[in-house]
Amino acid sequence: MQTKAIFLRGKKGSILAYVLVIMATCMILLTSIILFVVSQVRYSIQQHDREQALQISEGGIHFYKWYLAHQLDGRTASQVQAFWSSGTALGQSSAYVANYGNGQYSLTVVPPVSGSTIVNITSVGYTLSHPELTRAIKVRLRRPSWSENAVVANDVMRFGEGTEVFGKVHSNSGIRFDGLAHNTVSSSLNQFDDPDHVGGNEFGVHTHVNAPPATGINLTHRAAEALPNAVANRLDVFEAGRSFPVSTFDFSGVLGDLSLMKSEAQAGNGKYFDNSNLGRRIILKANGTYDICKVNAVDARHGITEYRRNVGGGTCGTCSGLCLSNYPIVDNGVIFVEHNVWVEGNIDTKKLSIVAANLVSGEQRNVYIGRDIRYAHSNCSEVLGIIGQNNIEIYRESNNFLHIDAALMAQSGRVGRENYAGGSAIRDTITVNGAIATNLRYGFAWTAGAVHTSGYLNRNLYYDNNLLYCPPPYFPTGKNYLIDLWEEL
Repeated sequence: MQTKAIFLRGKKGSILAYVLVIMATCMILLTSIILFVVSQVRYSIQQHDREQALQISEGGIHFYKWYLAHQLDGRTASQVQAFWSSGTALGQSSAYVANYGNGQYSLTVVPPVSGSTIVNITSVGYTLSHPELTRAIKVRLRRPSWSENAVVANDVMRFGEGTEVFGKVHSNSGIRFDGLAHNTVSSSLNQFDDPDHVGGNEFGVHTHVNAPPATGINLTHRAAEALPNAVANRLDVFEAGRSFPVSTFDFSGVLGDLSLMKSEAQAGNGKYFDNSNLGRRIILKANGTYDICKVNAVDARHGITEYRRNVGGGTCGTCSGLCLSNYPIVDNGVIFVEHNVWVEGNIDTKKLSIVAANLVSGEQRNVYIGRDIRYAHSNCSEVLGIIGQNNIEIYRESNNFLHIDAALMAQSGRVGRENYAGGSAIRDTITVNGAIATNLRYGFAWTAGAVHTSGYLNRNLYYDNNLLYCPPPYFPTGKNYLIDLWEEL
């Protein structure tokens, strides 16, 4: 009996030990489950607050877009520059902090450098419950430059056979395009009456190229390119499509940009030249300088025949010696001439705008080009803008193969070449690597029917993609800020 009692007591002890082990295991599991649930809830709350912080940060960006729209939309270039130069813009001199829902955002703003419109904004958002959980966004805003288009026009435009355009094309009026467009072609008109033939309206952007498999062009009115027909998908002409009607570009508003450029040149951000004699010849040099001479006489075809000495009387037959001056190119600056300009040469690691405009009297000025203008590199290290208040004219004795690296603008006239006759009237190839903005109808060639009579047989218009983010200094822009870069830091 004694042995049995001892056995029962041992069995009861074993059961108790098993129970304790099971209870301990359950407690461990239950504690782990509770800790896991708590951590998941905490993580979920943190993730929720992190997501809210991102939304708050985005709210700060949207606020600043609204703020800039109310401060600057529709303002002139001078007014925009004065706004940023004052240093009083929100977030410019110190971070701007504002409440947003159950949190706050902090805005830090880097204003545009001189001659640019690019604004960099960093917005940091967080909730009040977890201010340590921040999300930061950086955006880049800019007012789109006119140089972002291969061609901008204020007149009816015709791109003939043999014209190949790499870049966007726009006209405030209508466009007839018989070449090859590698980017979009747009018009501010839904339809227009093409002045090159009779027969009524056609689409705002249309072509007279016969649809494949046919070849050649039709010189008369094309019913297929007019209402009520649908707009055909002519990828053989418009590789990236066509769009119409769209908003217009304000050529008259460019006068405000010219006034700012003159002020900048006079203030030392470049160089100002008066309206003496017949203008200036400018020869850009790869060493970072430019030669300049006063033009004293020209022929009927806009060729220079005589220069004026810098000091005293007398003239020179060439742009040299006592008629020549040399100045350094001010990077990101302006050369402003209150008269006509003849320009040529090479530019290396400089950003520059050259302007020919008379803002003193009503006589408008021209830019004349006949010799190559070339960049040393194919990047943003060199950018050149050339603006003529009236025309940008390719004179008759121009190079047979002419190359121009620049964004060209004719504010009230046209970019092109006159209908010259005689020797040198017909040239071989012109290549523009940049952009063209022209008030009146542009063109480098003249035809009589299908016969080429004057100008360049081959016209290559290449859009310089660097102009998208590196426009020439103070070049005209749109009136509204757009976001072109968004990234989370």
